[in-house]
Amino acid sequence: MYKMLLCQRYLRTRYIALASIISVMLGVATMIVVNSVMSGFGTQMRERIHGLLADVVIESHSYDGVSDPDLQIRIAREVADGYIEAVTPTVEVYGMLNFNFAGQWITKPVTLIGIEPEGKAKVGPLRSFLDSFNPVYENGEIARPALRPDEEVPNWKLSPEAEEYRHEKIDRQKWYESQLAALESEKTPKQTASIEPQQEVQTAALPVDPFADPFFDGQAAEQAPADPYEMMDGRVYVGAGLVSYPYRDPETGLMKTMMMARPGDDVKISTVTAGRPPSHAAFQATIVDVFKSGMTEYDSNLVFCNLEELQNVRGMLSPATGKRAITSLHIKLKDYKDAEVVVERLKSAFPPDQFVVKTWEQKQGPLLAAVEVESAILNVLLFLIIAVAGFGILAIFYMIVVEKTRDIGILKALGAGSGGIMSIFLSYGLALGVVGSGVGVLLGLTFVHYINQIEDAITYITGRKVFDETIYYFPEIPTAVQPSMVLSVALGAMLIAVLASVFPARRAARMHPVESLRRE
Repeated sequence: MYKMLLCQRYLRTRYIALASIISVMLGVATMIVVNSVMSGFGTQMRERIHGLLADVVIESHSYDGVSDPDLQIRIAREVADGYIEAVTPTVEVYGMLNFNFAGQWITKPVTLIGIEPEGKAKVGPLRSFLDSFNPVYENGEIARPALRPDEEVPNWKLSPEAEEYRHEKIDRQKWYESQLAALESEKTPKQTASIEPQQEVQTAALPVDPFADPFFDGQAAEQAPADPYEMMDGRVYVGAGLVSYPYRDPETGLMKTMMMARPGDDVKISTVTAGRPPSHAAFQATIVDVFKSGMTEYDSNLVFCNLEELQNVRGMLSPATGKRAITSLHIKLKDYKDAEVVVERLKSAFPPDQFVVKTWEQKQGPLLAAVEVESAILNVLLFLIIAVAGFGILAIFYMIVVEKTRDIGILKALGAGSGGIMSIFLSYGLALGVVGSGVGVLLGLTFVHYINQIEDAITYITGRKVFDETIYYFPEIPTAVQPSMVLSVALGAMLIAVLASVFPARRAARMHPVESLRRE
């Protein structure tokens, strides 16, 4: 009974114990908040990488690809049909994206991926990445609703808003050309001869067509459709990072996005043909949609194109068989837990000298491993905060033992055993750990639950957006609380508190009652 009474008395009356409790509390709360945010970002990153890469990917070693995609799909289904939910063929090759913005040429290297939108949507969440299928958020509020209905399947058609924009742009082009033609027809040779040199230079600089097709040349004219309102044969989804950039509005101070090209605009894409040696191939394409995966590596690099047009441009049609070639197959499984079994079966069916078979995690192994290592290192560093609190508990207990030497001697003289004395300090340490961990868990979970409201308050106080959705592509800070993580952090903090009290407890237990009473 005396052990519990003394432990409670020390816990209630020793203000120095409050410092230990606060140290443990802050350490536990910090670890829970950081781990939850890291887990949220990690989960979102994995989902977005997985969204662009199917569960299993079969890739050809050559960019020329392999012919007869129907045969390749049939082989895959024969060896793993019970595990496969959907399969879609793709063509992947490097290229250059060219478009005109504000009177200057923008040229960017890209990875060009030929897809069938319906098939791609079956093996991954393509719809959730396309801008027209999602609302646009500004300052946490919906600034523009989704442009397409939820039941619509991804396709190569423009949304009504993009089609209206394209028509308005072409109408402006026609109006400008008519005005320019009228201006030229009003000129007479006499008027032209009477113009002073300086005026002639200014007049010559006037007819710069701001609405002109930047790719209007002989080759482009042959590719352009007869109806100017009609879309090009090439249709693309472009990454948001390729055709936009964030800027700060000077009036409001808020971050906004400037679009350099948008759905309805035409761009020019350059790539290489299949075969040896490869030659230059270029074609015009109409931007159908903009995709935002939230991964800068993808949004600033990938361009999805209609598969058939890309195959035509690259000459991936066999004259002998009439079969088109592909470079990879993307496979969605019914249950991803069977991925290893499926990969082994596919490896036995697809020759390793022609194909590489990997899961999406194996393809992105270095990136995922880097994130896991970073998270592990961060956990070790944060756990040192709790370890520092543990050393504080050790120092405090050691001072208590020195200060209470005579009291310990009296207890032993009254019959208290060494085990009883030791259990006083061990119970005291456990109590500090339990209280500190409990309050820390409540504080950490509360912080995580209201983290976006806290972010709004900090933004209001500082006047600067802490978490800008135009940069991170998240409408709010993502979090994911794992019960196992919370439990392990709390138990770890309690264990450190108990271990920190072991040394002072043993020293107190070994004291001799007579020598302790003699101590002045």
